Amino acid sequence: MHSSHLLLEEPIRMASILEPSKTNFFPAMTKIVGTLGPKSRSVDVISGCLKAGMSVARFDFSWGDPEYHQETLENLKAAVKSTKKLCAVMLDTVGAEMQVVNKSETAISLKADGVVILTPDRGQEASSEVLPINFDGLSKAVKNGDTIFVGQYLFTGSETTSVWLEVSEVKGDDVVCVIKNSATLAGSLFTLHASQIHIELPTLSDKDKEVISTWGVQNKIDFLSLSYTRHAEDVRQAREYLSKLGDLHQTQIFAKIENVEGLTHFDEILQEADGIILSRGNLGIDLPPEKVFLFQKAALYKCNMAGKPAVVTRVVDSMTDNLRPTRAEATDVANAVLDGSDAILLGAETLRGLYPVETISIVGKICAEAEKVFNQDLYFKKTVKYVGEPMTHLESIASSAVRAAIKVKASVIICFTSSGRAARLIAKYRPTMPVLSVVIPRLKTNQLKWSFSGAFEARQSLIVRGLFPMLADPRHPAESTSATNESVLKVALDHGKASGVIKSHDRVVVCQKVGDASVVKIIELED
Repeated sequence: MHSSHLLLEEPIRMASILEPSKTNFFPAMTKIVGTLGPKSRSVDVISGCLKAGMSVARFDFSWGDPEYHQETLENLKAAVKSTKKLCAVMLDTVGAEMQVVNKSETAISLKADGVVILTPDRGQEASSEVLPINFDGLSKAVKNGDTIFVGQYLFTGSETTSVWLEVSEVKGDDVVCVIKNSATLAGSLFTLHASQIHIELPTLSDKDKEVISTWGVQNKIDFLSLSYTRHAEDVRQAREYLSKLGDLHQTQIFAKIENVEGLTHFDEILQEADGIILSRGNLGIDLPPEKVFLFQKAALYKCNMAGKPAVVTRVVDSMTDNLRPTRAEATDVANAVLDGSDAILLGAETLRGLYPVETISIVGKICAEAEKVFNQDLYFKKTVKYVGEPMTHLESIASSAVRAAIKVKASVIICFTSSGRAARLIAKYRPTMPVLSVVIPRLKTNQLKWSFSGAFEARQSLIVRGLFPMLADPRHPAESTSATNESVLKVALDHGKASGVIKSHDRVVVCQKVGDASVVKIIELED
């Protein structure tokens, strides 16, 4: 695995680029989040997605009812059982999204240089002259010359199904706009995006709260993707809401940055959130095109240094209808990995795309190739320098484990953890080998009944680059009194051997707690 590590900064034999890659047990260190929907909800297709490398399933509540998503989730559970591949569940809220309501569902054609009126009066039928919207305050938020974007599905950037409007005047509650390009809008719902304008809509809508408190609680969701996060306060409010919902106090909140407002408050949001999703579709509309890459690189760097997972969206849109990504898209996936992204999120590509399994497989292959040329040495030095001295106890153990693993060319790092924090810190230093995080369940009680924690922690590491969880038998404590926690280590090593990550004569770095001390040890395996 390590011999194949290339450095782009050193001369590469061009012919070596074409050598086929060795297959690893894990398709890639970078994780893939797949959105499940009409084209990807049967047990067969979901099983294919899991085998191809999907480790988080995203349920997007901006369409479909809870019953529909529940059916999909039951199929996911069946697929997880049959493939024996763990998968986490992410609930994506609707958030402060403005929508055009087209009750009759007839296609609306808009001609360039024509005029269309956006009105909050939802009693009106949508037509080429009038588009009713779900938000009453648009006329107060916009002014002449502002840009408004209306698109089918998400913003695909395909100009035949989306339209740019320019505000020409505000009449009472109505907003009169000039149409900038000809397009046909089909379907019942279009998203409306006002460029760089503050919209007074709650980040967690009442509909979102209802879905979270019913569907979310019932299914113990691992991640909440908080759409249109604009301030740190949005995350705090969501966290407070989750804390009252039983098991959901363990749910991680990923702030979805979709507009300039979220960008300006990025640092505070990052402090509050458990992870970040860069929603490049919406950002691509809110930011000037030439600034998109800059924000991506800056944001990923900040997430990496904070040790919080960063997820990049909208990478291979064209694979919604095609078997191969475009050259730009293939390069884009690799750059997201080289920029430090933990996971790639697929939306329309798996939701309604024709090739969900192939898309996951190709994205995984591109990620694996990019990981080979990821400059770990430089990254490690940057991270250590950023963390500064004196390091916390855990941080120094984690960085030492990674340094040791690289020096002895270990094939895997095994980390015993109960909260998942130690394993995430090791992954923060981006070791070149996989980190098996053995999550030891903890017994806890609420005075009424005993329960084990651990399942959440194990599934939540499924979105972190290079982290591969396994849930241990609760009879093995993570903190051992004897210096050799043989039984649980043996289980982990056997798991590694069975999956082909560890072979005889390999070296393995183990990180565990012994009494009050943390220990990093190097084991060499016999036959």
